[in-house]
Amino acid sequence: MNPFVLVLILALGGGGTIALAIKNLYYICKPSEILIFAGSGGTVGYRLVKGGSTIRKPLFEKVFKMSLSNMIIDIKVTNAYSKGGIPLKVDGVANLKIAGEEPTVHNAIERLLGKSQSQIKKMAQQTLEGNLRGVLATLTPEQVNEDKIAFARSLLEEAEDDLQRLGLVLDNLQIQNISDEVDYLNSIGRKQRADLQRDARIAEANNQADSALKAAENKKNTSLRQIEAQIETTRAEANRRKQNALTQRDAGIAEAESEIAAQVARTQAELAVQQERRKQVEQQLQADVIAPAEADCQRAQADAKGQAASIIEDGKAQAEGLRTLAESWKAAGENAREIFLFQKLEPLLNSMVSTIPDIDVEKVTVIDPAEGGSATKLAAFMEQLRESTGIDIPGAAERMTQGNSQNNQQPDGQSNNPTPDESISPDQQLE
Repeated sequence: MNPFVLVLILALGGGGTIALAIKNLYYICKPSEILIFAGSGGTVGYRLVKGGSTIRKPLFEKVFKMSLSNMIIDIKVTNAYSKGGIPLKVDGVANLKIAGEEPTVHNAIERLLGKSQSQIKKMAQQTLEGNLRGVLATLTPEQVNEDKIAFARSLLEEAEDDLQRLGLVLDNLQIQNISDEVDYLNSIGRKQRADLQRDARIAEANNQADSALKAAENKKNTSLRQIEAQIETTRAEANRRKQNALTQRDAGIAEAESEIAAQVARTQAELAVQQERRKQVEQQLQADVIAPAEADCQRAQADAKGQAASIIEDGKAQAEGLRTLAESWKAAGENAREIFLFQKLEPLLNSMVSTIPDIDVEKVTVIDPAEGGSATKLAAFMEQLRESTGIDIPGAAERMTQGNSQNNQQPDGQSNNPTPDESISPDQQLE
């Protein structure tokens, strides 16, 4: 065999052995993991490599890997009693990973080395759910529901120590849903919504009221400005009218004074004429009215005096006649009255007879019932009855007698006595 070829074969064989040795002994650590070289000396019995590279000591060290990547864990807790005894159901999501910093990483190596990621997730999930139940027991449903961020912060604080003991770091925790089977949170939500609606309506009403107040205030200010402007305009107009009125008053006064002065001058000028005219009228009245009136008055006075003298003389004569009559009546004594009446009776009878027309008297009967007998008294009674009532008893008897005589002279011999139906009552007979 060619020595060169042999050397080449030996060289290639040695190179392959070296490469294989390097591959098995040289380790490069990724940023998302840590390498644990167990078996080396030291206080803990292992050494850590993070984000670098190193060579494993052959026959003395064994290499383990732990991933530092993020793990997403779903958290679901049911029938977790909150403060007040209300069972709650909480759904959340947690993001955690294995701690890569000392000293927490040593806890992770001690507790999690050699476990799969599913096993690590289960341990973290159970730890977080236990912590979640513990936190819920210290909070009311209102506190849990109203401030989920504060609730998650409390859960982080509660779970931090337990997770550090496991060598885990909780990066983030989100509470997705909080509910309950007794509809307590819905009632709170409805109440909160009602409160929000009430507050919103109150705020809206307050805004509307404020807007209305502002509008009213603006309108008032506008109206006040308009009124002030109108007042100023009215005041200016009043001042203008006042000045016009004063000017017109002065002009009117001056005009009236001039007219009055002119009238006074005309009156003074006509005064003398009127005085002369008055004297003329007085003289004319003296001649036309007063003088004739005085003459008529004197004439009437004279006539009145004459009539008065005549009346006085007639009165005196009548008085003298009455005095003479009285003396004669006194001289006649007790029969003076009858004598006076007889003197007056004749002219009085003549006056009365002159008023009565001429009549024919058929019969005059004078009866003295005081001195007569029964027949005389009966005749007087019948006459008085005829004069007062118009019933002529003698005439009726005479008519009845004439009727009987005529009936007795009938040739047929029939009786003229009337039947009971044809009998004549006394009143009819008297008629």
